Amino acid sequence: MYNLTIINSTVRPGRKGIDVAKWVLKEAEKCRLFNCTFADLADINLPLMDERFHPRLQKYEHEHTKQWSELIKNSDAFVFVTAEYDYNYPAPLRNALEYLFNEWSYKAAGLVSYGGISAGTRAVNALKADLSTFKMVPIMDMVNFPFFEKLFDSDGNFKPEEISAKAAAKMFSEINRWTKGLKIIMEDR
Repeated sequence: MYNLTIINSTVRPGRKGIDVAKWVLKEAEKCRLFNCTFADLADINLPLMDERFHPRLQKYEHEHTKQWSELIKNSDAFVFVTAEYDYNYPAPLRNALEYLFNEWSYKAAGLVSYGGISAGTRAVNALKADLSTFKMVPIMDMVNFPFFEKLFDSDGNFKPEEISAKAAAKMFSEINRWTKGLKIIMEDR
């Protein structure tokens, strides 16, 4: 089984995206294709990039960077769960991406977005372009939640429709398939 890390991108107090990300984790565990890890950028709490050397050199000086590097290096694939802020994905995610370079390379990336009418798809388009620069492969099958706040029940639990679980299962299947193929490419680098 491959190691899949689900990365939650929002850090602000009162955020609801954490519930979306936890749902993604639960769905990933259900499919039984991966060993799953959950990475909440609020808990990881990376400061604005504070390493002296370029990330591709991997000369990390700070413990937070070394821990982040180890987590990402040991991951075979990712699912990025992102909100849409001002037509883009959240700055903490961009910062977390830029801390590293080699650790991201030749790995599949699933995308889950949420928001209002656009369901976070503008954020996903920006993120897909950026992930490619890290030599990641964004998977085309994804999960999007329009008007996601309507998907919380009266107790505050995130309850998406069954169609979303089916979309997630398809995404995980594709991540698994691409990860298998990308392992061959990683062996040649």
